[in-house]
Amino acid sequence: MAVHFSRDDDDVETHDINVTPFIDVILVLLIIFMVAAPLATVDIPVQLPSSTADSQRRPDKPVFLTVKADLTLAIGEDMIARASLPAALESATKGNREERIFVRADRAVSYGDVMEVMNTLRSAGYLKIGLVGLEARDTQK
Repeated sequence: MAVHFSRDDDDVETHDINVTPFIDVILVLLIIFMVAAPLATVDIPVQLPSSTADSQRRPDKPVFLTVKADLTLAIGEDMIARASLPAALESATKGNREERIFVRADRAVSYGDVMEVMNTLRSAGYLKIGLVGLEARDTQK
């Protein structure tokens, strides 16, 4: 509150609020938050623990669909043509579209080719698809 004294007998108080310190404090807080916000989102490398969940019960006779390096397909041990994949799956699963299909692909097969096979499975009505791979042995400890 500012007080203005005059030489006259008229003592008049002026009621002006000085907002300059308030603006300075707000600007300092803004700068602090602008600097601190990016630091709060830094990725931290973490080594996650391995899973201790119980393994799922394996089906009695799982259906394996293999994609070989030359892009030929096999159900179990039987080679099949790509065009006859839905019919071969129908006979292998006995018409049960809820049965999980395990897809094994050679390392040389591209991701696009595996996705093409999976899209064929989806269009045939088989939505439960599992990808099969080798367990990696952790040699670094």
